[in-house]
Amino acid sequence: MSEISILYLFSYNSLQAFGWAISLFKVLSSLLATKSFHAAYAFAGEQLRIFQGLALLEIIHGAIGIVPNGPFLPLVQLAGRIHCLHATLCIIDEIQDSPIVFVMFVAWCLTEIIRYVYYVANCVGIDSPLLTYIRYSAFIVLYPIGVAGEIWLTYLALPYYKKNNNMYPDFFAHLPLSYYGFALYMLVTYPAGWLVLYGHMLKQRRLKLFKKPHLKKEN
Repeated sequence: MSEISILYLFSYNSLQAFGWAISLFKVLSSLLATKSFHAAYAFAGEQLRIFQGLALLEIIHGAIGIVPNGPFLPLVQLAGRIHCLHATLCIIDEIQDSPIVFVMFVAWCLTEIIRYVYYVANCVGIDSPLLTYIRYSAFIVLYPIGVAGEIWLTYLALPYYKKNNNMYPDFFAHLPLSYYGFALYMLVTYPAGWLVLYGHMLKQRRLKLFKKPHLKKEN
């Protein structure tokens, strides 16, 4: 990898780590300020939309080969989050104050802080066994919590989608289903796509944490 690519990835991952850390601070501040779990979106929603939207660059990173994962895995992960933030929470006020939003945001923030800090360490050549263990262990709990929140919020939004069945008419006019139908399709298929990502992460965990030592051949 060229020095320019390394510098770019260091800058990008540092920015994301900082952004998600500030987002977590705002989410937790909502709990302290309101003594409830109902204000997470009001405190941190707009900032999370910015940094989650910025993560779309990771699809390009994979497509042009500056990271080894390819574009498919980030696309699977981002699809549900982008839909949850930009097509659900930001336009449906009635579900913005759900306690599920608080739990989901905390899971997202912790996941991304760990992930981006790990990537920053890699960019500067730091190999920390503890950081590697956290990176490839915390997701076991955090990913299911985040995805469960995305699915549940989409489910809560279904009555709104059904009532406003002409959402995004310019786009869905050319398709054989409405946005409500699209949301139903996502509810059915998203868990399967997430399982692909989860299975990949479990495989990566085995490779990173349980490497078999290379035995020297005897002469």
